[in-house]
Amino acid sequence: MVSEALWQQRGSTERKKGSRKSSRKSNLTTGARAIKSTARFIGSAIRPIRERVGRGQLRTRMATQQKLRGRVALITGAGRGIGRALALAFAREGASVVITARTQAEVEAVVAEIEPGGGEALALVGDLAESSLPAQIVRGTLDRFGTVDILVNNAGVVSSSDPRPLLDFRDEFWNFTLAVNLTAPYLLCKAVLPVLLKKKAGRIINIASLAGKVGLLHGSAYAASKHGLLGLTRSLALEVADQGITVNAICPGPVRGVASDNRIRYDADRLGTTPEKLETRLTPIGRRLVPEEIAPLAVLLASDESAAITGQAFNVCGGTLMI
Repeated sequence: MVSEALWQQRGSTERKKGSRKSSRKSNLTTGARAIKSTARFIGSAIRPIRERVGRGQLRTRMATQQKLRGRVALITGAGRGIGRALALAFAREGASVVITARTQAEVEAVVAEIEPGGGEALALVGDLAESSLPAQIVRGTLDRFGTVDILVNNAGVVSSSDPRPLLDFRDEFWNFTLAVNLTAPYLLCKAVLPVLLKKKAGRIINIASLAGKVGLLHGSAYAASKHGLLGLTRSLALEVADQGITVNAICPGPVRGVASDNRIRYDADRLGTTPEKLETRLTPIGRRLVPEEIAPLAVLLASDESAAITGQAFNVCGGTLMI
């Protein structure tokens, strides 16, 4: 069952109006010109930035409007790591964010980061290995916000949970990995599609992996699930391309976090080296990525600017795989 951990928006969106008249000489025009500047504060949608101009004068310029303002984004596995980074980035860009994960304390913490900045977030707790959960999550999203515009399938079981050769694989771990990494995204896509098709607009972003393009030693279940996720991405993209809906995947390389730490220790022991030495060899840039480095591409793919981008699988990997 899904439990709603925290969703009440704290504080209404603050609106302020201010106006100021100023005059200055211009080398393009003659005489003095009165300039009236009105700054509207809508949450953090438009930020006034004060700049010094001449002697003590201030000019107010407006930052670019948020790319996801007015959208509702559902992000799975958003209690930490990449999912958390995406939730915070989407909220900064104006989206209302539904955050799901298995740990209530983690999703509540992310909501607590979003709301003080004027953002709106809903936390839902549950295990995506349960086949009934995706539909419940979507219903919870619609009950709170009335719609959904963006789905990010990020939750996943990683190879470091139980790395071993295929011959020694536990069947239950294989089934669990595919249930969370592939079946849950399939069911979530199926649940949100009626909403997106009705308004002929939407974005679906699947967080895959480089292991969705190449093999992964002692990680057959993970690699198989991510290869499958890319197949789902491309097939669904074809089906809805003419309906205003895009479906894309992001394939991160090694990203800092608990799961990555565990995998590095496992491989370092297997190779007879130290985790520190192994990490410098993981990518051409000599380090692992951080979750925040995945967010800019996700924001782009969720925005109107990506209307002509669909069925793609983008590597964000520090140059590890250049295809």
